[in-house]
Amino acid sequence: MLTEKDITAKSQTVLRLLRTKLGVSARDLEQALRRAGRRLPRRVRAQGARLVAAQKMAGNPKLARQLDPREFAQAYADVSAHLVAIDVADRRKGRLIGLAAVVALNLLAVITAFLVWLWWRGYV
Repeated sequence: MLTEKDITAKSQTVLRLLRTKLGVSARDLEQALRRAGRRLPRRVRAQGARLVAAQKMAGNPKLARQLDPREFAQAYADVSAHLVAIDVADRRKGRLIGLAAVVALNLLAVITAFLVWLWWRGYV
């Protein structure tokens, strides 16, 4: 049987992983998952919703008995495995490469427009 301490500890672990891996700042797990949004796959968001529901049910002793420990453990394992697999440095590099690509494309467009303008005015 799951206790409230177990559920709270695992929820705090997931919250800590969300903060370190995705940079989400939130006061609780529900808000953190909402702020992570589409950065998490649909399956992981659904498992996170199960963790949040279990956390809410754990506060009430009668509802806490209705929790399935295997389902909770599976949801925790899925969410934490996905978050542990995220490489923060790779995400940072990808973001910088994407930014550099946008700047290069914009610079290319401006230079092309300038050369077209020079040709149109007859300077080239």
